[in-house]
Amino acid sequence: MNAKRSYAILLFLSANHALRAEKVLLDSGIACKLIPVPKDISSECGICVRILKTETQKSVAVLTNHKLIVTKCINI
Repeated sequence: MNAKRSYAILLFLSANHALRAEKVLLDSGIACKLIPVPKDISSECGICVRILKTETQKSVAVLTNHKLIVTKCINI
């Protein structure tokens, strides 16, 4: 039986930061995907990074080490 995966989205100050975050996470071996930010969540930046919920702490730590600031982290 397939278990439903739980995801989190990471929001950033700009689309450029989201693009850089995707590269940093992928280079660190963390699966992620760029997706449009849901309109009901924010209108600050048009794209965000989707990760597995179980990878949230690791992802934020890796991004912080690369001087990328996560403005919001939301479980979806």
